[in-house]
Amino acid sequence: MLQNTGKLAGCTLFITGASRGIGKAIALKAARDGANIVIAAKTAEPHPKLPGTIYTAAQEVEAAGGKALACVVDIRDEQQIGDAVQKAVDKFGGIDILVNNASAISLTGTLETPMKKVDLMLGINLRGTYLTSKLVIPHLLKSHSPHILNLAPPLNLNPVWFKNHTAYTMAKYGMSMCVLGMAEEFRGQIAVNALWPRTAIQTAAMEMLGGDGVSKQCRTADIMADAAYAILSRPKDYTGHFLVDEDVLKEQGVKDFDHYAVQPGHPLLPDFFLDDAPEALAEQMEQHGATPAFKPPSSATPPSSGQIEKTFDVIRAVINEDVVKSTQGIYQFDLSGEHGGVWFLDLKSGSGSAGQGQPPVKADVVMTMDSSDFSKMFAGKLKPTMAFMSGKLRIKGDMTLAIKLEKLMGRMSKAKL
Repeated sequence: MLQNTGKLAGCTLFITGASRGIGKAIALKAARDGANIVIAAKTAEPHPKLPGTIYTAAQEVEAAGGKALACVVDIRDEQQIGDAVQKAVDKFGGIDILVNNASAISLTGTLETPMKKVDLMLGINLRGTYLTSKLVIPHLLKSHSPHILNLAPPLNLNPVWFKNHTAYTMAKYGMSMCVLGMAEEFRGQIAVNALWPRTAIQTAAMEMLGGDGVSKQCRTADIMADAAYAILSRPKDYTGHFLVDEDVLKEQGVKDFDHYAVQPGHPLLPDFFLDDAPEALAEQMEQHGATPAFKPPSSATPPSSGQIEKTFDVIRAVINEDVVKSTQGIYQFDLSGEHGGVWFLDLKSGSGSAGQGQPPVKADVVMTMDSSDFSKMFAGKLKPTMAFMSGKLRIKGDMTLAIKLEKLMGRMSKAKL
């Protein structure tokens, strides 16, 4: 754990998306120095599924030793950002640091991503970061130690990071390009840098993508908070860098990273954009004796010729009217490999049905994958979201139905498929 040095005492930080997760962790780290924190986020009322509001975050900031200003801000709204910036200046006398943390994610392909979702990601990640920076920069130019820190990845142009989620990558890289451009534009005046995690971080978004079981493969947001603190403590001529949390802390002398792990000693899931391909992430983990969540160990015994039929026997045994009512989707599975073929799962009518061949009506979602991975998926050894993220699974249609399918897989794993 990186110790506080007091360098941020009296500084004012404007942090977007600071009501929870990484944004809040950075806020609390700075608050321990006695910093002023502007919590600019949308959540004013408790969310049924997500923890915290801007007001509970403000209470935590003040309990940690800082001063807080909670502002309801949708960073797509120029007026709301402008009002929050003015309130910050009126209360604290200026702004020294901007942390562009707010982000939206949808790991879906071009045909599966509604334009509403594309607009959301571009509006928050790219436009929101650019707009917030534009409105805060005039005040940063008056600061003695001005910084902008975007939580954005290095610009890895390997197509593998685009092919499964082009819209998300474009939006996220928009934040990175803001760093590239603004660092040069304001060189000598404002430090502008990017920070990205080496591994997955335990956040509400990560749990949505990987399910409840993914947390043990993550680090806590504290590692990002410590790395951000180290960067923001540097002089303004330290600029234009695309930094990784672990590397930053190693430079600060941190050697033990186990205390950042949700479950110390458990293999960690690498984050996106840092390696040549999702498959390379799996290979890297295996070299160190880890078992990636998106690449389960291969079985020494190959599937029998009736493995897919056996899987569907179990499916038919566990589906019922309650499952149909909660799912409301028709699935088509286009399988390749040793036991290739087309199969369907109807969880939209009656008590459900499943079998070989095309579904009785057009499928809501078509899932294309190898037959061996299909068997592992329904045995609970491979989550659909992780299979998709690693390129093992292609999804055409409603991505949310793939997530709903994990509930059925939970039942099947109990049935000892």
